[in-house]
Amino acid sequence: MTGLHTSEAATGTGDRSRPRAALPALCASQITSWGIVYYAFPVLNARITADTGWSTTATTGAFSAALIVSALAGVPVGRVLDRRGPRAVMTLGSVLGAAAMLTLAYAPNLTVFTLAWLLAGLSMASTFYQPAFAALTRWWGEDRVRALTIVTLAGGLASTAFAPLTATLAEHLSWRTTYAILALILATVTIPAHALGLRAPWPPAAAHPTGQTHDNRSVARSRPFLLLAAALTLNGFAMYAVVIALVPLLTERGASPTAAAWALGLGGAGQTLGRTLYSALARRTGVTTRTVTLITAGGATTAALAVVSGPYPLLLLLAVTAGMVRGNLTLLQATAVSDRWGTTHYGRLSGLLAAPVTIASALAPFAGAALAGELGGYPALFGLLAGISVIAGVLAATSASR
Repeated sequence: MTGLHTSEAATGTGDRSRPRAALPALCASQITSWGIVYYAFPVLNARITADTGWSTTATTGAFSAALIVSALAGVPVGRVLDRRGPRAVMTLGSVLGAAAMLTLAYAPNLTVFTLAWLLAGLSMASTFYQPAFAALTRWWGEDRVRALTIVTLAGGLASTAFAPLTATLAEHLSWRTTYAILALILATVTIPAHALGLRAPWPPAAAHPTGQTHDNRSVARSRPFLLLAAALTLNGFAMYAVVIALVPLLTERGASPTAAAWALGLGGAGQTLGRTLYSALARRTGVTTRTVTLITAGGATTAALAVVSGPYPLLLLLAVTAGMVRGNLTLLQATAVSDRWGTTHYGRLSGLLAAPVTIASALAPFAGAALAGELGGYPALFGLLAGISVIAGVLAATSASR
């Protein structure tokens, strides 16, 4: 966060009119965009490969490519947001998302399927958390933490709402018809939410505060920063691989596709619950202890999923627990820079910290599917991912800045 203490400093103007419609609009659009563009894929992928004959590695690779496009497009999208605000960017992103999902529904071959996911990547960059965070930070000023928390909590419900809905639709309809219906829902909810809910004037950018003593270049080259970046990158890879691989893991354990989708969805509910607990954890722990504890807890839930074969209620409990840890890890990364080096160079340092994490999370679905095939199944993959989390925890433990 910027550390500013007045509304005037937060927005660059003393006459700020906070848009009442923006917060509910962004909550609705985050739930819907994440639920359809991101979480529907792991639910439908097995049906896609069974129907088309395309390999799981190929379809998951297309999805990973979308995430990489999203990471690369985030920088120019951010520049447009800074200058012009979120309305046009996020409305166009919603249109692109609906078009991408509709193209997936009617893709005649793997090439078109992959191109549709590349289009979806542009939509992700324009509609997911980062544009929403930019909008709320500028409009809400010093009250931005509350607004950001609300939107994050809402976004955590995306899998809870849409993974079961997607599975239910797919039980009665083809995966293509399911994607077509989801495209209609995406357009109906998010296009008007962004076009009508984000109409408020875009206030001037805040001036950067002074008085912090950390030099951003020396911090970025420092051993603590590099170790923390390595820890968060490895942890991000493991965490996102677990999310995408949870449904196939549970189906290998004997769960039906619908039951596995419910586990993914309830894991999203656990993620939301976990985020409500983060502030209490932050008050009671130091930054290094908190980082190591959460990364280790994530690895422990991954290891448990690797070795526990049932019954389903126990697997469901583990999925919810893993979601709670993920929710905390999201906020941990969001506050990693300000907790250690202050807020003066928060934008640049957090961008540098997030870049490798974003790439790792983009590669995780593809790499996870490929590794599962090489290792002989998803339980072995989860064992490997637990080991990666252990390494990440060790790196985090040695990254103390003081």
